[in-house]
Amino acid sequence: MDPKTIFDQVKNHEPSVLGHEQFRKFSVLLPLIKKDGEVHVLFEVRSHQLRRQPGEICFPGGKIDPHDPTPKQAAIRETEEELGIHRDDLSYVHPLDYLISPFGMIVYSFAGYVDVEEEDLNKNPDEVREVFTVPLSFFMENDPRIHYVHFEAQPEENFPYELIPGGENYNWRTRQLEEYFYIYGDKVIWGMTARILSHFVDVLKKQSSL
Repeated sequence: MDPKTIFDQVKNHEPSVLGHEQFRKFSVLLPLIKKDGEVHVLFEVRSHQLRRQPGEICFPGGKIDPHDPTPKQAAIRETEEELGIHRDDLSYVHPLDYLISPFGMIVYSFAGYVDVEEEDLNKNPDEVREVFTVPLSFFMENDPRIHYVHFEAQPEENFPYELIPGGENYNWRTRQLEEYFYIYGDKVIWGMTARILSHFVDVLKKQSSL
């Protein structure tokens, strides 16, 4: 194979995240809603019947299904299903940065506006125990608390140390994971939800300073 043929094939490759085929892909929507004349962020509390993270605070979202045309459509579908609204009630749905977790997930996040009164939401009780809102101004004025979780490398029992420089004395790098926390009254918003929220606030502050 000559160099021209090789690079003709390379130039036709659409770059993505290396190894993305093995990642589980999720999509979430950060919903804004008007309440008492002010813009609020809408949160869900996950049902205790759910297997994953019961009782935790989150945004509407879930796994991207094969029939979802795009991550954006997946986020809209999940929001419709969980909050009992119609897609016509959603507007200004725009992408935020996507997040790659150390646990084999790619999370596509979007922000959008829910044009429904909070009391008119028809939440799905199988997935959502309750909903609540927090003024967006709270997050604009209060930085998250950040704590760290440390991970150490633990190679499997039959790892081929003889194939790498240093062998069993190889200097593995430890990994540090940031965990974000917002505390509003008795509500603790943390983890991936808080991370996406912090990113959204950063986007707003950056754009307003331009």
